[in-house]
Amino acid sequence: MSVLQDLSSYLMDSEVAIAVGVIKALTNVIIRSEATTMMQIESELRDAAQELTAFPSAAKEGSNTKFLHNQNSIGITASCQLFLRYVTRCFLEFTDFESCKTQLIERGKLFAETSLASRKKIAQIGHRFICDGMVVLTHGISRVTIAVLCEASKKTHFSVLVTEGRSHNAGAETARRLANFGIPITIIQDSAVGYYMENVDMVIVGAEGVVENGGIINSIGSYGIAVIAQALKKPFYVAAESYKFVRLYPLNQRDVPQTLIKMEAKELEKHGSRSSVHIENQLHDYTPPAFITLLFTDLGVLTPSAVSDELIKLYQ
Repeated sequence: MSVLQDLSSYLMDSEVAIAVGVIKALTNVIIRSEATTMMQIESELRDAAQELTAFPSAAKEGSNTKFLHNQNSIGITASCQLFLRYVTRCFLEFTDFESCKTQLIERGKLFAETSLASRKKIAQIGHRFICDGMVVLTHGISRVTIAVLCEASKKTHFSVLVTEGRSHNAGAETARRLANFGIPITIIQDSAVGYYMENVDMVIVGAEGVVENGGIINSIGSYGIAVIAQALKKPFYVAAESYKFVRLYPLNQRDVPQTLIKMEAKELEKHGSRSSVHIENQLHDYTPPAFITLLFTDLGVLTPSAVSDELIKLYQ
């Protein structure tokens, strides 16, 4: 089985985080490897990581569109970078090849548990920012954001506005999960955020990736929501695990690796519009650090400016 097949099979389970799927897939590369030296294993892992980071683009040509919508090259890149850095550290710590290989496999298997623990820790940190009577706005679908809101609902009464999240309607799934915990939910149009923002007390979103300057890459529309929140002086919080920290420094939207879904304008053509009309659906955008109030992470509550320091610690 190839590394792409491994990742695909793991991510068919909607509860499995991208990072967990990536680490498991890379761990399988080590398990299957017939390499006899550390350099050979490292080379195989780098080749596998290169395949994985290209996975969302490759999957675009497949038939499983719903599966594609859940993929993001930024999250995959961050996970690959972190695991490869750990491999390098392991090579320095162990002079014996077999001991090093065993350690890498064990670490990979434990990563899923670490991921879940990180989510719980962030929930414990973030829920304290939610008070009785608040109206919270969220966008996209994020396991860690849902964990924060569900933890807060145990002792606090508040309501949540969920954007519909077109084109794949991620808001419906977020609303369903939150409603299971008895949280009052209202789904609103993506384009109506400005209308509702004056009644919102705080915004909280997840992140597909946290970049070096403290900004985030997340579901398309996050940037616009952050701009509106700042204009109305509403706090904009981000909940994200530290394994989503990625060595990337975008200066604008063009610097963000994109997964673009192009669609035919069939409805327009029915009404006699020109055939040259086409529809583009970007899946992710970049929110600069200037629009982010705080980040809730398993490393603690961070300001955007503190992210670069934590990235240095992770990769040194």
